[in-house]
Amino acid sequence: MGIIGVALYRLLDLLIFVIFVQCIMTWIPGATQTKLYDILSAITDPIEEPIRSVLYRYINSPLDFTPIIAFFIIRLAQRAVFIIF
Repeated sequence: MGIIGVALYRLLDLLIFVIFVQCIMTWIPGATQTKLYDILSAITDPIEEPIRSVLYRYINSPLDFTPIIAFFIIRLAQRAVFIIF
């Protein structure tokens, strides 16, 4: 795999880590009002908002499955990067 492929693969790994940290922060009281959470939301919202809008159109649940679906989509993108590069 070339250097571009490795860089894309690692960038997607970093994105998964950011989504995971943001999910953990939602369980901590008061953590959603911090500047760090705002920064993480600015990174993940372009990915999660389209998923969330489609998901809430069909499923009305108090649980947010958007990060799980985002993990799945990012993993598929990683496999595509691995195959292409």
